[in-house]
Amino acid sequence: MIAANNTRSTNNDPVESSESSPITGAANGSSRLMRQFGSLFQPAAQRNDPAGYVEFGSISEADVHSGRTLGTFAGVFCPVALSMFSALVFIRVGFIVGNAGLYVTLLQFVIAYVILLFTVSSVCAISTNGAVEGGGVYFMISRTLGPEFGGSIGTLFFLANIVGCGLAISGCAEGLIQNFGPTDGGDVGSIPDGRWWRFLYCSSINTVMLLVVLIGAEMFAKTSMMILGVVVVCLLSTYVSFLSMGPMEVAIPVENSLVQNATNKALGNYTGLNMTTLASNLYSHYGQDYTSSGNAVNFAVVFGVLFSGVTGIMAGANMSGELKNPSRSIPSGTLSAVLFTFLCYIALSVLMAATTSTFLLQNNFLFLGPVNLWPTFVTIGILTATFSTGLSNLIGSSRVLEALAKDKVFGSLLNFVVKGTLKNNPIAAVIASWALVEAILLIGSLNTIAQINSVLFMLSYLATNLACLGIEITGAPNFRPTYKYFTWHTAFIGMVGTGVMMFVINPIYASCSVTLCLLLVFALHFFSPASQGAQWGSISQALMFHQVRKYLLMLDSRKDHVKFWRPQMLLLVSSPRSCCPLIHFVNDMKKGGLYVIGHVKVGEFSENDSSNDPTIEEYTQWLSLIDHMKVKAFVELTLSKSVREGIQHLIRISGIGAMKPNTIILGFYDEEQSKDFFEHENSPYKTSEFDDNGIKLFPFRRSGEQKSLLPTDYVQIIDDVLRMKKNICLCRHFHRLDKQMIARSNHIRYIDVWPVNIFEPKNDDPFDVVSQFMMQLACIINMLPVWKRLELRVFLCESDPQPEPSTFQMNSAPFERPAEHRLSLLLKSLRISASIHQIPEWGKDMDVPRHRNILKQFTSQSDSNQVMTEENINRSKLYMQRVNQIIRDKSNATAVTFMYLPAPPKLSTIDYKEKCHHYLDLLTELTYDLPPTILVHGINSVMSTTL
Repeated sequence: MIAANNTRSTNNDPVESSESSPITGAANGSSRLMRQFGSLFQPAAQRNDPAGYVEFGSISEADVHSGRTLGTFAGVFCPVALSMFSALVFIRVGFIVGNAGLYVTLLQFVIAYVILLFTVSSVCAISTNGAVEGGGVYFMISRTLGPEFGGSIGTLFFLANIVGCGLAISGCAEGLIQNFGPTDGGDVGSIPDGRWWRFLYCSSINTVMLLVVLIGAEMFAKTSMMILGVVVVCLLSTYVSFLSMGPMEVAIPVENSLVQNATNKALGNYTGLNMTTLASNLYSHYGQDYTSSGNAVNFAVVFGVLFSGVTGIMAGANMSGELKNPSRSIPSGTLSAVLFTFLCYIALSVLMAATTSTFLLQNNFLFLGPVNLWPTFVTIGILTATFSTGLSNLIGSSRVLEALAKDKVFGSLLNFVVKGTLKNNPIAAVIASWALVEAILLIGSLNTIAQINSVLFMLSYLATNLACLGIEITGAPNFRPTYKYFTWHTAFIGMVGTGVMMFVINPIYASCSVTLCLLLVFALHFFSPASQGAQWGSISQALMFHQVRKYLLMLDSRKDHVKFWRPQMLLLVSSPRSCCPLIHFVNDMKKGGLYVIGHVKVGEFSENDSSNDPTIEEYTQWLSLIDHMKVKAFVELTLSKSVREGIQHLIRISGIGAMKPNTIILGFYDEEQSKDFFEHENSPYKTSEFDDNGIKLFPFRRSGEQKSLLPTDYVQIIDDVLRMKKNICLCRHFHRLDKQMIARSNHIRYIDVWPVNIFEPKNDDPFDVVSQFMMQLACIINMLPVWKRLELRVFLCESDPQPEPSTFQMNSAPFERPAEHRLSLLLKSLRISASIHQIPEWGKDMDVPRHRNILKQFTSQSDSNQVMTEENINRSKLYMQRVNQIIRDKSNATAVTFMYLPAPPKLSTIDYKEKCHHYLDLLTELTYDLPPTILVHGINSVMSTTL
């Protein structure tokens, strides 16, 4: 324990509790800075902070040893280019052009690439704003949007990579069947065809990919560079063939049952470069898809297939854990690959439209082989492009799964992934991904898988754009990406584009994906470790800050209206150990208003004191208290030379703008022994959370210890509050409050209001400003579920005898006395359901007029400086004891009592200190042995009878 110098305990502030704890674990500023920034110079594998910091300089030797060996070309350009070629470049561009026509095809490519370009801008902005660890897009989103959205989107992105891998493998198997399977009913030497034969081929390809990926990312990078070279050569051969090959007829595949039968072998025309052919392919001619049982083709189906082939922009980001310099490689490699593939696709679409008939484009998706100068090149291109894309997706999915496991997003569910890592290669994650790909392959149809793939990737792209849009809108100072071609406009267009096109492709798949995402968000919000949000940072906090600041500026206190008044509470607490029920009760009474728990620590902030401000270290303990109590409150702590001065500070500085406390709540100043609700056996607040190695946090005054606050100071605090134009409540006996007993007991039935100033009772206005404020608080409590079953009772205490009713009044209607009648009308106009109870003995036995002048001496009602006599003091005490007896007789079934608090004596009066003592003594006698009691003094009208 380290205690602040020049700090003394204030165990008995006026809040029915004790003083806060000493400081624990204080550390100096320099050591904290070293702990924060020293980790920047450690290898990535040794850093405990998964969020990372901004990279400094080039790749270090430590990164080389930790597996970061890939550069821009091998680690980003090649995987992205190959993933964006995928099965589309040699297998499905003809399907797209043949159905959508050249104009719509070019439009779809532009739409797809605009979405991709803006999403790439968002990826580049995030990746150049700090160090990017393994996990790619999941890492970026989770460290920006927080664990809930990051984990859910990361899971969907993992599934998207799984589906993408299945798509690539299906395309690869389709190329094998087309080139080596039966072409006219079963040639000798050809491989067999059929649904389960195709599944066998797909499984074999998937297993080969598994073996390659198990070798490691470096082997994958070397493989991808070689495959990209092969694909580019094969693609060039296709362009040359379009320009050089003349007209020919191409056979329609045997499996195309839409146009093919046993007796008639259908043929399609390849015309070579021909303007007539180009003109016939300019507009849409949607037909049927022969690979999916003749399903109708439309714009959405075509776009889904097209977009599934260009979803590989994250392939480079997925390799972030193996890149030497992710912040530089990801933007340059991804953008260059996007431009390269866009030009290739546009050229291929134009050449296909100018050389191939619509019939052939729609009915033979693999016509490029027969029309190529070297048909083998197309076969090689199909196999290599799809194989490499599958490799990219398989390794990408395993890296995302590994990142999810390391972050413990799903708790211990994925521990097997962390344990199954060998030399930075997540073996267990790769095998798990391989098994899920096997399940996807059972779907069969490539075009069906393509739509699912597109929707999942679009959802992950939408989240990436949303992350960038949110962090840009918040204006966070630490968002300073070195990638300069990013604005909130690009993120917004990318987000809207992906959201719209996702539902255009397939509304059912899109709705299911969004629903799954939201379910994951809620599940992770309730079950994921809470520490991750604080460790990574969550954009929700930045967005809330941005919006709250904006609305606070719009909230103008000059426009306040009594119709919309609500209590904004400042509860002054010395030690929460002894006032847990009061903290909960005030939380009920705030009615959606501001609730601040304030605490004064007595001490001096000396320039010669080397220790930190004690309130800084204690603040986290008070926040933990708020979590334990489950109340919706803020905490304000201050260090002051005296309790009175500290309370003045808290009243002035608590809240912000128009959201400032209007009601101050204090515990009562009495000699009752405090009760430790954190240790009491039957307490609902029992906990050991605030016991630090045997030392209790939030200590309070023990039996026999002297109070640090004098009665005069306490009364002056009450006077300060009223002079600062704040309502005040003094709460007594709240250690007796048991909400559980109130909820289940049939004996407790009432909430009582005594709207009479006991020190100066009058009949003129039974419901003045103070009484209205008291009634408002009672109504608020009566609205809550636990308190709703209780009846609200208002006690009318008339001090002067009433005239007897006339004969006419008695005969015409039930007679109501004037004060009771006025009170009844007022309650009705205020829409308050309460019963009125007369106290007959009040006017008969109490001799109120006689005591009224005596009691004035102890309040601010009198400006006289007359000296108090012993006789008057004794008479006043006896009077209060008699009033107390009357109230106790009516309170056997009362849960809580609201009473009128008279203003304290004025500072200018003679014998001020003595009057303060007697003022407190009279309040003590008044509230002796009552149920939980609130003495209330309001200063402004808080009720309205108008609409």
